[in-house]
Amino acid sequence: MVLRILSLLVLSTCVSPAFGQTMSWLNEPKRWTNENGRITVTSERKTDFWRITHYGYITDNGHFYYQERTDDFTATVKVRGGYKDLYDQAGLMLRIDAKNWIKTGVEFVNGQQNISTVFTRDYSDWSVLPKSSTNDFVWFQMIRKDDYVEVKYSTDGRTYQTVREGYFPPKAKCQVGIMAAAPEGQGFEAVFEEFRVTRSE
Repeated sequence: MVLRILSLLVLSTCVSPAFGQTMSWLNEPKRWTNENGRITVTSERKTDFWRITHYGYITDNGHFYYQERTDDFTATVKVRGGYKDLYDQAGLMLRIDAKNWIKTGVEFVNGQQNISTVFTRDYSDWSVLPKSSTNDFVWFQMIRKDDYVEVKYSTDGRTYQTVREGYFPPKAKCQVGIMAAAPEGQGFEAVFEEFRVTRSE
């Protein structure tokens, strides 16, 4: 019984050798694994991060595996998913609290994978563009510096394109990590690799 309790605690907060930092879950999924830094997450149905705009509701039950930071940094991850239902999504997230956060990733809309970014300050806004490659993997990057965050993506892990830049409170303690959600479907599997957070100079 004691070993079982300890095992459950490790699932919610753990030190990942590959990720290099203590990582914690917000809305831990029932099924996930970490094998040498390769994180596989099965997103549960009816999960999302969104606030009010257009739809009139607040949802804050998506899956978010994060570390805490107060400095300027660059966060990067390589992600692929078995996207199949409307709004299936996986990527990066930066968060202060339920009213102040940014997410970016692949999102399944109109039958295709798109590069999706949402900035939220009380109200969410959304930008989306079709993914320009048939590669399974996409790399995402968030650069936090001073009072802004720049969001980028890459289809080869080398050349990055900026898709969004916006305000983010400077020096505020925040959480940064990987996220996945399945707002409309029955859930899907996402695979995250090469997640790293490096301090900006």
